[in-house]
Amino acid sequence: MLIPLTIAAVAGYFLGAIPFGYLVARAYGINIFEHGSKSPGATNVKRVLGKKAGNTVFALDAVKGAIAAGWPLWICSVLVLHATHSDGSPAPESSADGARIFTDVEASYFAVVGLLFAVLGHSFSCFTRFKGGKGVATSAGGFIVLMPVVTLIALGVWLVTFFASRYVSLASILAAAAIPIGAVLLHQPKLLVGLAVLIGAFVIVLHRPNIGRLLNGTENKFVKKPAAAPSENP
Repeated sequence: MLIPLTIAAVAGYFLGAIPFGYLVARAYGINIFEHGSKSPGATNVKRVLGKKAGNTVFALDAVKGAIAAGWPLWICSVLVLHATHSDGSPAPESSADGARIFTDVEASYFAVVGLLFAVLGHSFSCFTRFKGGKGVATSAGGFIVLMPVVTLIALGVWLVTFFASRYVSLASILAAAAIPIGAVLLHQPKLLVGLAVLIGAFVIVLHRPNIGRLLNGTENKFVKKPAAAPSENP
């Protein structure tokens, strides 16, 4: 399993390292590392460039996580279908040459490693001198593939917290905590629970400056910019 795990890790890292926040901002003529919180995450892009740009970055970052977690599962399912008959019995050619087919458990390991390294790549991108975002969108994209119900619960936590407080950071922190809690309560496999704990803790640790500002009462709320008042004709 070492070679497939290494492939999943390397592919996941470089996929996650694609700096969509930086690239989208560059398309607007902005170096996002010099504006706002200087983070290439979707929240900062949205603050600096508006809703359309921010939502685009969030979607692209989420897709990175979904692909990193999803492609190993897809490849393994294709291999299994190729090596079995419609009734599930081994195909003669696969049993004759001793072809090795990955089990569902092994496929899950590849998916978990892929997502874990995608989040690391997003937060420490080799393309931006190992600077990056906090991994919320990339994690969400991967978890929606691996644990859709748990992810929807975390999304609900995020939405309730955000609209009640207008703090994106607080919403992200509580959603990160909700993922492992939801995984345990819904009796997810231990492998996925462990992944949820690791990524949840990682996201929370990256929010340490935000936690400090929340405790000090200096964290910025996400407030919509008021629309410009219409000019009156003389």
